Amino acid sequence: MAYHPPTPPTSEIEERRAATGISWQKLADHIDRPLVWTVAALLGSHPVPAKEASAIGELLGLSDEAVAAIQRQPYRTADDSLLSDPTIYRFVELINVYGPTLKALIHEEFGDGIMSAINCNVSFDRRLDPDGDRVVVTIDGKFLPYHW
Repeated sequence: MAYHPPTPPTSEIEERRAATGISWQKLADHIDRPLVWTVAALLGSHPVPAKEASAIGELLGLSDEAVAAIQRQPYRTADDSLLSDPTIYRFVELINVYGPTLKALIHEEFGDGIMSAINCNVSFDRRLDPDGDRVVVTIDGKFLPYHW
């Protein structure tokens, strides 16, 4: 029998956000955490510390079970079904096109190593543009040299 990790309480969080009209930004501000981290955590990618989980629970009126669930260490597994989402697929496409270029530039600038996806900051912004507003995503990752 295959093991299926517990699912995060994302549907309860989404229902309560819709019912209250509370934005992701307001939730992030409420717990004094970065926007992208907060959304990722509440969608099940990071554990939320107890104090912040309680604050989110109170603000959204979440069940005790949901508050406990967002504190658990998540299972970070690939979900191939996400590739059919057009927005997510654009990020996959971006890495497919620019991944080798970014790797070459990292190696030229820093040497043999990688950019951490664990020790990184990700920010999101909107930039107004007369030709259509721009999505600005910035990834600020620590360089990790390979040790042989």
